[in-house]
Amino acid sequence: MDQLLQFFVIVPLAGFVISLLTPDKKENAISWGAFLTVGLHLSGTIVFLVYWLLHHHPTLNLKEIVLFKTVGYEFLIDFYFDKITATYLLVGSLLTFLVTVYSRYYMHRESGYKRFFNTILFFYIGYNTAIFSGNLETLFIGWEILGISSFLLIAFYRERYLPVKNAVKVFSIYRIGDVGMILAMWMSHHLWHENITFMKLNNFVLVHDQLQTHSMIGVFISLMLLISAAAKSAQLPFSSWLPRAMEGPTPSSAIFYGSLSVHLGIFVLLRTFPFWEHQLSVRIIIGALGLVTAIVATGIARVQSSVKSQIAYASIAQIGLIFIEVAAGFEMLAMFHFAGNAFLRTYQLLVSPSVVTYLIREQFYNYSPRPQSIEDSFSKKLEYSLYMMCIKEFNLDSFMYRYLWNPIKWAGKKMDFLTINKVVIFFIPVYMIGLFCTYNSDSIPMEIQQYLTMLFGIIGLVMVLKAFSERRQARLSWLLIIMNHFWVALAISFNEHFSFNQVHVYLSGIAVSGVLGFLCLRWLKFHEGSIDLDQFHGHSYKHPKMAFVFLLACLGASGFPITPTFVGEDLMFTHIHEDQFLFAFIVSLSFIIDGLAIIRIYARVFLGPHVKSQYDMAYRSS
Repeated sequence: MDQLLQFFVIVPLAGFVISLLTPDKKENAISWGAFLTVGLHLSGTIVFLVYWLLHHHPTLNLKEIVLFKTVGYEFLIDFYFDKITATYLLVGSLLTFLVTVYSRYYMHRESGYKRFFNTILFFYIGYNTAIFSGNLETLFIGWEILGISSFLLIAFYRERYLPVKNAVKVFSIYRIGDVGMILAMWMSHHLWHENITFMKLNNFVLVHDQLQTHSMIGVFISLMLLISAAAKSAQLPFSSWLPRAMEGPTPSSAIFYGSLSVHLGIFVLLRTFPFWEHQLSVRIIIGALGLVTAIVATGIARVQSSVKSQIAYASIAQIGLIFIEVAAGFEMLAMFHFAGNAFLRTYQLLVSPSVVTYLIREQFYNYSPRPQSIEDSFSKKLEYSLYMMCIKEFNLDSFMYRYLWNPIKWAGKKMDFLTINKVVIFFIPVYMIGLFCTYNSDSIPMEIQQYLTMLFGIIGLVMVLKAFSERRQARLSWLLIIMNHFWVALAISFNEHFSFNQVHVYLSGIAVSGVLGFLCLRWLKFHEGSIDLDQFHGHSYKHPKMAFVFLLACLGASGFPITPTFVGEDLMFTHIHEDQFLFAFIVSLSFIIDGLAIIRIYARVFLGPHVKSQYDMAYRSS
């Protein structure tokens, strides 16, 4: 029975490959390919679940592929199946099938018809990889696929300004969740001295014995998982991204932000519940976060003028309640609540265009005054204050900009002294000296090596800060991003003695992606002239193949699971000691800004309105 678990990842993968090879103009073949893929997946799900239940629903675990193995470290693909996976699998299969059938007709004659179904199947690969994951590493593969497919679907109407702008905004929040997951994996390696599987986490004695002597490490891992779950499920303070994600087509909004992707944070908490269930402080934090989010999101939902935004905030409020249920230990109730909320929000989003049309007509012919509500019992001052706060969405967007992105931009602008010439003349020779010292580290005292670790880590952070704030030269920004990875690898090389083959695994994908991306930008600069980062250029309109190649380079440079860099990032973190929180923060901050700078280059150069367009465009959302 264990071997059957592969089927649920292989089927959407095969459908995705077939969809990629299908010609753009053959709408019928594209839609039938997607329909048969998700239909076969749904049929297999029903047959497998019946078979699984008849055999007394055993817990299944399949150790599939070992991608990298060295002394004290093993990166493996592990599949796991229990009642949580069964719930997410059934709900996901049914809703994806329904949305695919709906999309075949809804997206008819759209210029991006093939691109839409490619991305939906790509999302489905990530979703199944995540819910069948048997360890954090496998979960992270699906997690990353969901993030990039989400960006592509929000920016589906890539010739418009707002979808691209909001796609970058959503990706920035996802990146915080990604790094929270990486930090949880980092500390988990030091706690267990292995890539712990979810099956082992169900061993109460094993978990209890470890947490008895490492309680603070346990709290840290749990809080990092909570940050990842909150970012993915749009809980406070990350709630404002979900309504902005509705810029994509209605079917993608339904499948992503109404039902499946937005509930993946709950999946992470349910899957890791045996680890943190005896940490009372963590349970209180999760419950309090869910309660505050539910209250705030309910108020915001009640004053929204857009039906999609109203549904989005209503869904956030329900997910907040599910967080409370998980924290309280009501696992079955949480899964039942997830299924109900997913089906309801999918239905609401799919019928929302019809409902809006109906209500517009009804307000003229059957007007009825607003009924009394609980707010009417408040004093007018309090009622109006709450109304204004909810209208402004509690300034959640401003909060994120003021305390997170603006300080990073401010720090980046202080690095304006960096130019291509200075980078080449100064930093590359310094890097070569550092490289020489690495290969001759036995002759350098340990005290000096510790200072070099922090120094090179800070230099890498400076590089990527400048890359993020660069507004003129795309090639300079790209070069700084690639150099950041090399500085991080150099810093970690001084931190601990290990085989240089591990560094090569990490940097091999970076080097190939870096050269490929630089050549793309150079070619575009030669053919199109200016490609500054101060505006959107929309060059995917004229150069779609070059846009695709550069996207692959971006994915490789950001550690997406298509190059060895994905394994390498996790491998590098294992060589950061558990007491080096400052160094871990510097490296993780580098990775956050690195991903944002990469996706910003792609969005500014290839997405948005074409730079030579003569038509006006909307710069603000309604």
